[in-house]
Amino acid sequence: MVEQWTIGGILLVALVLFILDKWRYDLVAVAALLAAALTGVVPDDQVFSGFGNPAVITVAAVLVISHALWGAGVVDALAALIGRVGNSPFVQLVALTSVTTLCSAFMNNVGAMAIMIPIALKLGRSSGNPVSKLLMPMAFGSLLGGCLTLIGTPPNIIIANFRRDLGGEPFQLFDFTPVGLGVALAGLVFIWLAGRWLVPDRGGSRKSDSLYDIAEYLTELYAPDKANGLNKTVHELEEMAEGRLRVLALVRDDRRQPAPPPYQRLQAEDILVVKADAETLKLFLDASGLELNADEKLAERFLSSNEISVMEGVIGHDSRLIGRSAADLRLRRGYGVNLLAVAREGHKLRPELANIRFKPGDVLLLQGDKDTLSGIFTRFGCYPLAERALRIGKDTRVALPLALFGLAILATAFNLASAPVAFTACAGAMVLTGLVNLRELYDSIDWPIIVLLGATLPLGGALESTGAAQSLARLMLANGDSLAPFWLLGLVLFATMLLSNVINNAAAAVLMAPIAISTAQGLAVSADAFLMAVAIGASLPFLTPIGHQSNLLVMGPGGYAFKDYWKLGLPLSVLLGITAVSLIRLIWPL
Repeated sequence: MVEQWTIGGILLVALVLFILDKWRYDLVAVAALLAAALTGVVPDDQVFSGFGNPAVITVAAVLVISHALWGAGVVDALAALIGRVGNSPFVQLVALTSVTTLCSAFMNNVGAMAIMIPIALKLGRSSGNPVSKLLMPMAFGSLLGGCLTLIGTPPNIIIANFRRDLGGEPFQLFDFTPVGLGVALAGLVFIWLAGRWLVPDRGGSRKSDSLYDIAEYLTELYAPDKANGLNKTVHELEEMAEGRLRVLALVRDDRRQPAPPPYQRLQAEDILVVKADAETLKLFLDASGLELNADEKLAERFLSSNEISVMEGVIGHDSRLIGRSAADLRLRRGYGVNLLAVAREGHKLRPELANIRFKPGDVLLLQGDKDTLSGIFTRFGCYPLAERALRIGKDTRVALPLALFGLAILATAFNLASAPVAFTACAGAMVLTGLVNLRELYDSIDWPIIVLLGATLPLGGALESTGAAQSLARLMLANGDSLAPFWLLGLVLFATMLLSNVINNAAAAVLMAPIAISTAQGLAVSADAFLMAVAIGASLPFLTPIGHQSNLLVMGPGGYAFKDYWKLGLPLSVLLGITAVSLIRLIWPL
């Protein structure tokens, strides 16, 4: 009994820390694992057993495969077709959500979203339709796609592993499809029909009102022979405007230097490209003696320069930028990159950009050398929104990765190899054929997820071995002794769904699976249906932006507030929960 209370207390504290989100979930999971080891509820020889679990290996392999498919342009080929659907908001909605759902069934949800968001932005802005009406449905579609196959989302792989540990065969690649397909179709139809009323229309996402309107802030300044600002450094010039003016480029002898270093000195006849509001610009001109040299073509010429580029990107949940500012990072000095603008929930944050503390979901607008920008978002854990930047230096080779991936699927479907072996071999073949180089191999793996899984799987085992899962199941059965197994199945599914909205869905699956198994054993019925309920419930966090990275990715570009998610997510969750329980009961008899 003491061990049950101990593991229960450790998991309760970990759950609270997951919800508060003050520390990264992988660090919380490792701390909980160490606490369980020090208190003896997890034996020493099992503390790090989770890192060798087939589920962890499979998730890592699938992430590598997803990166290869992304890099080869497989999703781009589908996305290119969407550009031809026309300007109808409904047709755009159907096309974008369908393709996102399909892609997410076989690759990482976030990877699919990273490709599809720029397509949605382009369609919305070119047609004048609000992109906020498209992005949230796409994010939810990516979650629906995860229900379709074993590799669609990590919870499915985890649940398959729990079934194997029960002494049976793990769930196979398409065992999730009958239930997942019904859930996905029901969800998509509901989104298509009800989305126009339940998804907010954010005016800031329309064609006529971009998040940034860069031309409003750009101008060229000419340095005459007797200007007060001559021989001053770029840093000193910016300080003359108390930091409210930004030097974006310097033109000297017809050569344009983007993001000039702070120590660069101004010479006569130089031209500065600066960003400032009207009041700041007037004060700067009076103090520096520079002259306006602007014309109405400035923004177009500046943004289309062959030497410099401007790129939008979303700060991810695990980004290194969170809690830091441009001043902390010294973007100009360290990387030769300018921060032009920041948008949060669809609103520009204008004053003192250098001192804004970044948050997950913020949209950044960066300017600098194209080669630098192509890797800057990856370095900082962000997702680029500029469609052009996604394919810099990449050749598209669609046939080879699709062939390798198809072989892995066939090997798994016909039981020629287990999922961990088949997909690890596929990832290895992609490395050997040059589709993924060694650096990309390690960069493509979401290491916080791997650490989370490796740390929480032994905790899930302790929940079962100490008898805590059985005690929770007995409590649930005692309070629901008058309920039929069908209703208890629904209770497990909705509890998992609720949990996955506040903590990582993989962790939700690990914690709920032992309770689901014990509940099934207490009812003397097959555990398959209850495990499937956990898998579906963990895959559908629609109520909050923190429930899944796909939800968070669209928060900034769509201009959504936290409360916007439940307006569509709550009725969708209820509908799909009822649909899933009915299908599970039909396809996986108790």
